[in-house]
Amino acid sequence: MTIVVLTIVVASTILINFLRKEEIKRVDILVSAIKFQQEMGNPNLEIQALLLQIYGSNSTIPVILLDKNDRIMEHKNLPKDIGNDPAKIVTLAKKMSKSYKPIEIEIVKGDKQIVFYDNSPLLNNLRYSPYILGFFILCYFLFSFWFFRTIKKTDEGYLWAGLAKETAHQIGTPLSSMIGWMEIMKLDNPDSEGVHEIEKDIERLRTISERFSKIGSIPELNDMNFNKTIDENFDYLKTRISRKIDFSLHLPKYDILVPHNKILMSWVIENLVKNAVDAMRGEGTLQMFVFERNKNILIEVKDTGSGMTKQQARNAFKPGYSTKKRGWGLGLSLAKRVVQEYHNGDIKISQTEVGKGTTFRITIKKG
Repeated sequence: MTIVVLTIVVASTILINFLRKEEIKRVDILVSAIKFQQEMGNPNLEIQALLLQIYGSNSTIPVILLDKNDRIMEHKNLPKDIGNDPAKIVTLAKKMSKSYKPIEIEIVKGDKQIVFYDNSPLLNNLRYSPYILGFFILCYFLFSFWFFRTIKKTDEGYLWAGLAKETAHQIGTPLSSMIGWMEIMKLDNPDSEGVHEIEKDIERLRTISERFSKIGSIPELNDMNFNKTIDENFDYLKTRISRKIDFSLHLPKYDILVPHNKILMSWVIENLVKNAVDAMRGEGTLQMFVFERNKNILIEVKDTGSGMTKQQARNAFKPGYSTKKRGWGLGLSLAKRVVQEYHNGDIKISQTEVGKGTTFRITIKKG
């Protein structure tokens, strides 16, 4: 792309320089005609007609002819705002001398006339055309890059949505069978602790299936009690992570009421907790805080794990990026989508340090 733009700019510059030289040649011819007229005194009619033709052929190049005392002898093709004002014409002549060296015509010994000239308006406008053209070409390439990148992301979004819905469908079939067998087991031993635990896991599988089925569609934010959503999620996760992890939840004493989707928000929290557990390798301190600040609901998940480098933190939410050997790199990217697109919020790494831990922060607008 850069080579194309540079090629156009260079080619246009060469063309402009060629046109400039042609205009200088026309001025030289005009000066030669003026000299000839001065030398001839009273030329015959044919020569007069030829001189007038040469002089009249210039319809674009601004020219001013002054004598040695700056008296105006002739002028042509000057800007309209100059008019016939002698002071303005002389000032313009001095300005022209900065662009091109004036041409002196000796009339008689000790007497001379000076020709001042400048680029034609067309040539002045063409000077900027290579840069304008290059700018538009650059904009075109940038737009094309953005357009194709957007299409690619859209296609990837449809692919992941289709994969998620198919996963939900595949989970649903054995899940229905498991629910049936669970009912039979409850008839045989309804008070069994194992039966109750399996029942919780089946309910969890049902929730996971619902999560996958909602990807690609706009979820309804029908749940309000945020404390309840977080508390239920905490209770489930606490019993299923290593006992060597000190897992604590800090909720405000009052209920936080904000529209949200309980299933998807639980998914986000679960992803953050599992990432924290993996970072601590099953041993450490994991804290979850929920509080309000400036009309926002904030959820922080803080661990004492391995922490992240700056590069890892920058890439953490990119699809496919994972620091785990067996990780798919989808959990955090999907969590970000749930928070940003469905709950009008944000999720980020608020603090991390290698060897000391990481803090994830979710921010959701209350109003």
